[in-house]
Amino acid sequence: MKQPGNDTPIDMPDVDTSTPPARAWQRMLSGRRLDLLDPKAADVEIEDIAHGLARLARWNGQTLGMHAFSVAQHALVVDEIAGARQPEWPARWRLAALLHDAPEYVIGDLISPFKTAIGLDYKAFERRLLAAIHQRFGLPAELPEPIQAEIKACDRVAAFYEATRLAGFGVEEATAFFGRPGRLSPELALAVDGLLPLPADEAQREFLARFQWLIEQGSNL
Repeated sequence: MKQPGNDTPIDMPDVDTSTPPARAWQRMLSGRRLDLLDPKAADVEIEDIAHGLARLARWNGQTLGMHAFSVAQHALVVDEIAGARQPEWPARWRLAALLHDAPEYVIGDLISPFKTAIGLDYKAFERRLLAAIHQRFGLPAELPEPIQAEIKACDRVAAFYEATRLAGFGVEEATAFFGRPGRLSPELALAVDGLLPLPADEAQREFLARFQWLIEQGSNL
């Protein structure tokens, strides 16, 4: 290329037209870079989990209230149900209940029909990430089957009340999908009956406070 009135050629820099390498990690606010294909426990931080879950809407955001009902708040409800149903559980299993949806701080809260459509690869990825989260906080990479089954049962109880109180489901419809929950203590029944979505920053603070309390309870066992 020549400039007008100048016979001296100008060297133009080479343009890189190659395809950039695919990025398979996510940068977190803590500064950690979490490898999505091979997640490591050392790259998991509870502050990142709390921040992400508090800003992630359950039910694809289709809930009543001024704020989204977040995955962080759902996790708190599941932990409360687990504590009411299993008062003899050590703190570590309550912690597992609190963290049962923790992988969603990276992969999002996909509704169950979409998870089914994606298939088994999604579930395998979710399990790898959950294993890294468990290892980071002193839990078994894979929970004992009875513990896992009870956390799932608590999750379904929470889903029933969220569905009927916040997401527009009728009782019969929610029962068909999630089962009818067993009898709850009066205090817990009052809490789930009056579910009120929290602002993200409040849900984040409560999630972190519950995590810290469970860690302290575990250290006292």
